[in-house]
Amino acid sequence: QVQLVESGGGLVQPGGSLRLSCAASGFSFRSYAMKWYRQAPGKERELVATISSTGLSRNYADSVKGRFTISRDNAKGTVYLQMNRLKPEDTAVYYCNLHRTHDDYWGQGTQVTVSS
Repeated sequence: QVQLVESGGGLVQPGGSLRLSCAASGFSFRSYAMKWYRQAPGKERELVATISSTGLSRNYADSVKGRFTISRDNAKGTVYLQMNRLKPEDTAVYYCNLHRTHDDYWGQGTQVTVSS
């Protein structure tokens, strides 16, 4: 079965950096685009970044463009989110997502808190 396991969250000061990882298993990882979403308290879940199956195409939400970088290692079955110049408004639970056919799969999420 599909498993997505996020890690790398934590508490960081404004202006700092974090690197999130999502280890995927149970499907042909190299065949699918992958996404990172986030959900802040009291807000809707929002799409942060998308990467194509090959890694050649990447898209970002306007709010993170120029600060976040999505990448993937198909040999390791892992997708990453490098987050630089973090802001308090980046505080949220970050989720890895696979959309396959008619189904969405989610990890358990990893908390990112940006605060001084």
